[in-house]
Amino acid sequence: MKIIAIIFQIFGSLGFLLYGMKLMSNGIQKSAGQTLHRILGFMTNNRVMAVLTGALVTLIIQSSSASTVMVVSFVNAGLLTLQQSIGVIFGANIGTTGTAWLVSLIGFKFNIAAFAIPAFGIGFIFAEVKRLHLENFGEALMGFGLLFLGLEWLSNAIPDLDSDSLQMFLTQFSGTGIKTLLIGVLAGAVITAIINSSSAVTAIIITMAYSGLLTFEFAAALTLGSNIGTTTDAPIASIGASANAQRAAFVHVMFNVAGTIITCFFFRPLLWLVDVVTPGTVEQSIGIHVAMFHTIFNMVSTIVFLPFVRQIALAAEKIIPEKKDTAAQSAYHFEFVSSVIKDSAEAHIIRAEKEIADMTMLAHTMFSGLRQGFSNLNSQFIHENMEKFVHQEDYADQMKEEISKYLLQCSELPLDEKTKSNIPVLINIVNDLENMTDDCFSAVLLLKRSIEKNLVFEKDDFERLLPYTDVTQQFLDFIYAHINRHLSVEALRKAEDFEHQIDTLRKELKKLARKRLKNGTNVKTELLYIDLVRKIENIGDGAFSISEELAQIQ
Repeated sequence: MKIIAIIFQIFGSLGFLLYGMKLMSNGIQKSAGQTLHRILGFMTNNRVMAVLTGALVTLIIQSSSASTVMVVSFVNAGLLTLQQSIGVIFGANIGTTGTAWLVSLIGFKFNIAAFAIPAFGIGFIFAEVKRLHLENFGEALMGFGLLFLGLEWLSNAIPDLDSDSLQMFLTQFSGTGIKTLLIGVLAGAVITAIINSSSAVTAIIITMAYSGLLTFEFAAALTLGSNIGTTTDAPIASIGASANAQRAAFVHVMFNVAGTIITCFFFRPLLWLVDVVTPGTVEQSIGIHVAMFHTIFNMVSTIVFLPFVRQIALAAEKIIPEKKDTAAQSAYHFEFVSSVIKDSAEAHIIRAEKEIADMTMLAHTMFSGLRQGFSNLNSQFIHENMEKFVHQEDYADQMKEEISKYLLQCSELPLDEKTKSNIPVLINIVNDLENMTDDCFSAVLLLKRSIEKNLVFEKDDFERLLPYTDVTQQFLDFIYAHINRHLSVEALRKAEDFEHQIDTLRKELKKLARKRLKNGTNVKTELLYIDLVRKIENIGDGAFSISEELAQIQ
């Protein structure tokens, strides 16, 4: 019964620790998510700056999984190049060592409950009193308190080494042989993959080592393995993403695996180096030794691989070839993939914005094809392009359904209020884009009907349509250039000017068509012509509706 009680105490303590880390990370991301995105977006080709940026962002949110998922999403959205992302990924591994230092320097030096419980209480007040506008900070503070309470209870739950059987079991891992190393790496990788947080696993390792359950050598081996286990999130986040995003996820996995394998060959020299640079003996400060090992391992790995960023990017491009063009795919799939423990809520929005940009380009492409029909209206054009238009219209319908469903799932995530308020706006934009593709397709069907019924338009009639379609095309160019971004007052005025030009030209074209009807021209031809004018007007109306939605984005 005593053993069962200890097991339940350990699992309960782990629950507090993991939930505390999740709460703290979510609170920080919600309060500083947009700032972190600007930090990541402010990247240059300077690989050293990329490393520092990755380290800083991960140090703040204390989740290499969340930061690498964020990086994959940025690459997928085209905000970071593959080479830039590699530097950020390297830095993320360094930034995640902050938890180890926090636990080793603070966790066992003070009475944790003395400040963890008040921290939780203050955080709860901040989270509940809405007038303070500190809900996210309060959530992070509550997570901080739960994290250290979990650590204290975990330390108290671990039994003493008085048990002979426990001592005999642990002596099997007391050396630095290959058996200890391999078992430690494997166990660390598996445990971290299950818990889905290398920071949490490192905190647990330090706690167990401080309690005397782990030797320094075995704790170091477990730490190495945790760097492999933490790579599960990035590949999951890259499912269905662009080739570059999948390459970034691949680099993250291979960097951690390769760094661990290389370190295994120099395991004992690295342990010696850690012992030399760390004050005190292993027995006196084993927690600090483990934190130092974690830091040196990640820093050395980064220093070794950083000069080869370009070569690593080229290798990733060869291993993961470019995907086929979106328009050429037969079906559209956009799945909401959420990790088990760590989840970068903001990264999901970035993925959705990337898909909305692709849908905008699809509408742009369809309208460009329609314009070609106006200047080259014959049966050959219809024969060569009709199947493509059918596919594009069906693909746009699928995009609307999948992206809208994805955004509704995003609304359930722990997002900051500004980002959450943008979700209905994005859904409306998706709906407008789908309506525009419907109007493009309807206009193509009208052109097809004119061919099938041998309706002959005057050459001047179609020439008058060209300025009309030119302005609409410019409006679509404007929308694509500003999609997913807040539209300023000046930019909205420009959109209003496009709308006014389209309305003016539409009135003139309809007036001419009605005049021709009064003069006895072919009724079917003129009515079809008016329908074409109306469809193009609808496309312009859709563009203006999107402009108004973009002006609401915060």
